[in-house]
Amino acid sequence: MESKDIHQCRGGIWRRKACLFVFWCFFLNGTQAQIRYSIPEEMKKGSLVGNVARDLGLDLKRLRSGRARIVTGENVQYAELRADKGLLDVHERIDREQLCGDVTPCSFTFEILLENPMELHPVTIEVLDVNDNAPTFESRHLEFEISESAALGSRFLLENAHDADVDANGLQSYILTPSDNFVLKQHVSPGGRKYAEMVLQKVLDREQQPRLSLKLVAVDGGNPQRSGTVNVEIIILDINDNAPVFNQTIYKAKLFENAPKGTHVLTVNATDADSGSNGIVTYSFSKSNAGITDLFHIDEVAGCISVAKPIDYEKDKTIEFMVEAKDQGGLSKSAKVEIEVMDLNDNVPAINVMSFTSPVQEDSPVGATIGIINVKDQDSGENGHVRCAIEGRVPFKIKSNVRNYFALMTDADLDRERVSEYNITVVASDSGSPPLSIKHTFNLKVSDVNDNAPVFPVSLYSANVAENNTPGGPVLSVSAKDPDENQNARVSYMLEQSEIGGRSISEFVSVNAESGVISAARSYDYEQLKEFHFRVRAQDGGSPPLSSNVSVRMLIQDQNDNAPQVLYPVQTGGSLLAEMVPRSAEVGYLVTKVVAVDVDSGQNAWLSYKVHKATDRALFEVGLHNGEIGVQ
Repeated sequence: MESKDIHQCRGGIWRRKACLFVFWCFFLNGTQAQIRYSIPEEMKKGSLVGNVARDLGLDLKRLRSGRARIVTGENVQYAELRADKGLLDVHERIDREQLCGDVTPCSFTFEILLENPMELHPVTIEVLDVNDNAPTFESRHLEFEISESAALGSRFLLENAHDADVDANGLQSYILTPSDNFVLKQHVSPGGRKYAEMVLQKVLDREQQPRLSLKLVAVDGGNPQRSGTVNVEIIILDINDNAPVFNQTIYKAKLFENAPKGTHVLTVNATDADSGSNGIVTYSFSKSNAGITDLFHIDEVAGCISVAKPIDYEKDKTIEFMVEAKDQGGLSKSAKVEIEVMDLNDNVPAINVMSFTSPVQEDSPVGATIGIINVKDQDSGENGHVRCAIEGRVPFKIKSNVRNYFALMTDADLDRERVSEYNITVVASDSGSPPLSIKHTFNLKVSDVNDNAPVFPVSLYSANVAENNTPGGPVLSVSAKDPDENQNARVSYMLEQSEIGGRSISEFVSVNAESGVISAARSYDYEQLKEFHFRVRAQDGGSPPLSSNVSVRMLIQDQNDNAPQVLYPVQTGGSLLAEMVPRSAEVGYLVTKVVAVDVDSGQNAWLSYKVHKATDRALFEVGLHNGEIGVQ
């Protein structure tokens, strides 16, 4: 925009519509862009500042997916980002004078932060001045005591007017009326401040006119023009023809911030060639130094300047003011004082959490970002240089990718089953001597992933079941534990498919999916099946599920459910068997032997023999265990 356009904009067009100036500055690596806007002060809340999406070359999807937002360390956020439209609006009314004072150009800076991947785009908004302040004088009236013998050309420094506006809207000139005896000379100090002096152009005559009343008018360059007025009263004194003279035109000193009240800064010295009361010099701060009496005190007799209130380096790095030496006859001279304020490490770093994610999954990769913090220190130099570290031994690290921004990242694999929660303490320290530091603790919870299969406490379960059991009855219970949590730790049980004698295992046993209780699916017959084996699988509820299995052995216990069977002698048709015994048989003669078997086992299969019915029990006996029948 040409200077002509700028002048038109500042001349009043912006009262209805903001004039916006946008500059782009892209860094070589392409990952960071800086934009600059210019807007007038006092714009209404919601007024458009600029199209951030277009000026940064970002689409709206990127702004949404990156959770675009404004980050700033200021207490007042003047701009608001509408990420859904990619527009930057005025969030709070901006008073340029409140924001920057006399500093020009006036601007404030913030960053637009995007995540995944992290990008930081600095934005600078220059606030242009409008003529909303009139020049004002600190005093209601000025009073000068001037000797009638004052030489033509004598200069008398007038109080400065203060206009909070800047540039063309700021203070432009002074007008002194009437101006018969004095002409007004206007000057600009090295710091850019406009001030005026009354220069005597006509000899004063106390006897003709002992008092003069003038008006000093300060006008600015705005449209419409604004002005301020102060009355100037001049009391004409009798003959005093020498003004005090300082031994230096500029006094310089250095002072540490926060110096206690009463600390000596420097001493000014002026002498007056006159004698008597006209040669007595007193010192004071010039009326052109608004507010300086709040910071310093001057001994009006000795000229010693001392601290009246501790000074903050972060607010005042260099202080300039004028000291006036005045004799009893009303003549005065001024000298400049320059004080360089030196920084002390008196500000603790401040930690601002931009983002923090909790919980994080235990399978998060090493180097995953879980938080972003902004650390600032208002001190300067080494006192404002901040470094961050993590306290203690935890599997995390902190890394700085962008100035004053630090990323909190994982530095090792996480295992929720070992540690489910961390307290991460970040320590921010400056490089001052001694250093100042601040701590911030993050509570991070680790969320579960299904990385553990259920585990059985044994590799083999055994159970004994009596034959002829009732179907559906519980036999034994298996149990597996899963160190995961919630659904990932919910264990269910099932039979692994197998066969017994060509028949599915599910015809023999069943397992409760929730409790792991194994029940008999049928009644068992020891004489047909003495034992069988199968496997049970435990599976968790994760996605995908994990599982393990265990072997189960079922031993069928025999019951005495089978009667002995006689193999010899063989009976047919229920007829009686006859054995021939010689009449001469002696005692012990073996007549025959009964052979019997029992399909049961163990004691259930042990047989004993005895005579059940006999016509004469005294003639024969049977062996208890061998079944032999003999003569007795």
